[in-house]
Amino acid sequence: MNVLFLLLFVPAAALTALRAPDEFLPALLAGAGKAVTLCLTLAAVYAVWMGFMQVAQDAGAVRLLSRGMRPLTRRLFKTDDPAALDAAALCMTANFLGMGSAATPAGLNAMRLLGRAERPGYARAMLFAVNCAGVQLLPTTALAVRMQAGSAAPYDVVLPALLAECAALLVGAALVWLFYLPPLEALARNATRKRGNERAQGPARGEKGRQSGARRLLRKNGRGAKRRTKRCR
Repeated sequence: MNVLFLLLFVPAAALTALRAPDEFLPALLAGAGKAVTLCLTLAAVYAVWMGFMQVAQDAGAVRLLSRGMRPLTRRLFKTDDPAALDAAALCMTANFLGMGSAATPAGLNAMRLLGRAERPGYARAMLFAVNCAGVQLLPTTALAVRMQAGSAAPYDVVLPALLAECAALLVGAALVWLFYLPPLEALARNATRKRGNERAQGPARGEKGRQSGARRLLRKNGRGAKRRTKRCR
């Protein structure tokens, strides 16, 4: 990502400096000021929502919500582990409320706990698809950016974004379910096991090849020594 931003910034800065050198420095300072203002706005938004999340967690509302979502998460992730289901529900709740930063630690914990499920590959892939869909009640980051930019109707994107996110969730969940059907999952597991065996056997084959090459070289040298001995006699 840093390389991408560098590739975008360097040509733009060079063209601006060549075509309008008097405007280069004011534009650079103005852009930096807008970036700082946007960061402060987003920090305030995250502080409000993360504080709300902490209050809800201390009050037990998050625990009740996790228990209420347990039938859905149990069917969605195909596991009965309560700790994994609670972590996944917390991650989904944080994403739904637009708190991506608060969802990150819960998502990492859920990924770790879902590794103990009966079908860990399916459970982790489904959690990844749900997180990537990013279903949010209020897209706080987009709203903050639109408000900071002076949009006349910043909330116009809420319904289209929600519809797009729900569509992405349905498509992603369907693809995960289809790809991890028992026959396809067994086929993928066998292919992964085969690649692992090939990688494990690679050094052994290389060692055998080196040993056979060394033996051939020794036999060749022995034959040459015998021939030289016969000639001397």
